[in-house]
Amino acid sequence: MSPPLNLAAVDKLEFLILVDNFIEWFSTLPPGFTHELPQHMLAKDVPKDALTGLPTVDLDNYCCGAHGLAVLIKTTIGDESNTVLFDSGPEPKSIERNIKAMKVDLTDLDAIALSHWHRDHSGGILRALEIRQNQLGELSNGNYVQVDLHPNRPIRRGISRPPDYIPICTLPTDPTFEEIEQRGGKVELNDKPHEILNKKGIRTGIGISGEINRVTSFEVGLPGALTWMKDEIGEEGWFNDHLIMDERYAVVDVKGHGLVVFSSCSHAGICNVIHSLQPFNRPIHAIVGGLHLSPVEKQPVTQTVDFLSRRIKPPPNHILPLHCTGLEPRAMLREKMGNKVVSCGTGLKVIWKGSDKDEEKMDEGFEIVQ
Repeated sequence: MSPPLNLAAVDKLEFLILVDNFIEWFSTLPPGFTHELPQHMLAKDVPKDALTGLPTVDLDNYCCGAHGLAVLIKTTIGDESNTVLFDSGPEPKSIERNIKAMKVDLTDLDAIALSHWHRDHSGGILRALEIRQNQLGELSNGNYVQVDLHPNRPIRRGISRPPDYIPICTLPTDPTFEEIEQRGGKVELNDKPHEILNKKGIRTGIGISGEINRVTSFEVGLPGALTWMKDEIGEEGWFNDHLIMDERYAVVDVKGHGLVVFSSCSHAGICNVIHSLQPFNRPIHAIVGGLHLSPVEKQPVTQTVDFLSRRIKPPPNHILPLHCTGLEPRAMLREKMGNKVVSCGTGLKVIWKGSDKDEEKMDEGFEIVQ
């Protein structure tokens, strides 16, 4: 993120993993973390079994997993609360089911922000906007929500097979700017670092990165990634696009804790993301998102695990590997970092309250050692 943002620190951060590949209910969690199941069981309107009178595990109406990611981020600064949906999963059905399951109210949504143009992140945007309009009812007329997008929307994105990079398939098309605006979204195109403002024009404390500088020698992007483009003379076709330069991350500074970074796919490499956070001069509290360390034979798993477990001083307090991280890299991270690596998935809710304690020490930031 360059130049660094002067990001407003928040008094409270809450986030809900609304769409992820996995469902995880039973692993032990740190304080402030809650799986989906107890959220349902402790709800006032939990359904009761007619015979026994006990709460029912209402599996017909719980979340589903899907290959993608969506995180609902809520920040509080003073008396002002702000809500941003960061990515939207791969298609309409999963985000619709999970919004209903978790009883998510989108009427106060300040923005939708897209990390990058891949359909497993953009596929639920239109449905989320439609659900918001339905929840607003008559109030939806003229009540727009900003949709924060990188301006370089691809014509198509596809996948090829190295080493010859022969195209084998395309991804479904991303929503268009026109489709978004037809459903009550106000398209905001931005490829520079910025802080999202809420509906009142007030800072939310949620920063969106610009282009992520590639400084590591071992992070290789997404080998085989293709984008259908027009070249300088107007001819169209597939081009190798393994760096996915339109990817952006979100970051929040929680008072008394430090930075929480949401890196949806980490095509830039999570170590490059960490490098870009140094100008904030704040410690890293948590890394949340897809680390794209799969397949292990093509991604720098050993170097990344070493970087996250040993080279960040002080180390992150929590790592929440999601979506495209891969099962083997999760296990390797857990082996090196223990309970700092949290088993998580769809429906997980996290709440961190800010504190003024040790603020002077918090300004020391972090360093990357060799």
